[in-house]
This record gives sequence, structure tokens and C-alpha cells, in this order.
Amino acid sequence: MRAITPGLLWIGNALEARDVRAVLSLGVKAVVDLAANELPIQYPRDIAYCRFPLIDGKGNDQALLRLAVFTTAELVRSRVPTLVACSAGMSRSPAIVAAAIAMVEKADADDVLLRIASAGPHDIAPALWSEIKQLLVSPP
Repeated sequence: MRAITPGLLWIGNALEARDVRAVLSLGVKAVVDLAANELPIQYPRDIAYCRFPLIDGKGNDQALLRLAVFTTAELVRSRVPTLVACSAGMSRSPAIVAAAIAMVEKADADDVLLRIASAGPHDIAPALWSEIKQLLVSPP
């Protein structure tokens, strides 16, 4: 797991997210699971587990995509220690985290994505990022 905001926000992959003991040892209180192609994870009942099964490309349900971004933004804004995970932790997770941080900081989403991408491995799907940016410029 890669810390984006130490002690508050991490990006991870499916294997890391399934290591419940390691996740809990970080002090995580909420998990945002974005992997449509992975089975849901069983966490203890005191962990908020939000599953938004997204695909890594074009064609996501806009309501589901909006929920993923806005929920993550609210967790960041509320300073809830959160893990955001997808299959490889290199596209959906950094993209949703970048959009959420951009909303909270009222910053340019591309700038935030560059900041996150420069700190670790990434492979952002351009079609997914395009859908997310469209959502940010035309909120409900």
C-alpha cells in the first residue's frame, strides 16, 4: 500500500486490500473497493466498506462513478483513514483518489493526478480519466 496522505489515505491493490490484518494495522477505518473483477472483501463490522465496481476504461455507470469520487472526497474531507483499492492499484485507485483530492482542495484534477502519479507506479486508463474529468466539470 502506498501512502498518499500519511496516516490518512492509501492506494492499494486487490492483494493488499485482502490482507485485512495489514489494512487494520495502518489504522484504516474505511475501504473504497473499485475492482469490478474481484470478489468483495470481508472486513470486521467496524470498518466502512464501500464497493463501487468500476471497469478500467470507458463505459462505467455515471452514477456509480460519481458515488466513488464523491464518497472518497467526503472520506478525505472528513479525515477518515481510508484505503482505496482496485485490482492492480495503478489506474482506478489513483484516478479516483486524484479526483477526490481535487474536489476537496479545489485544485486542477490533472495537476493532482500528476502529483500522485509521480510518487509511484501508475497506468491510468485514458478513457477512465476522461470520464472522471467530465464528471468533475458537470456535477449533478
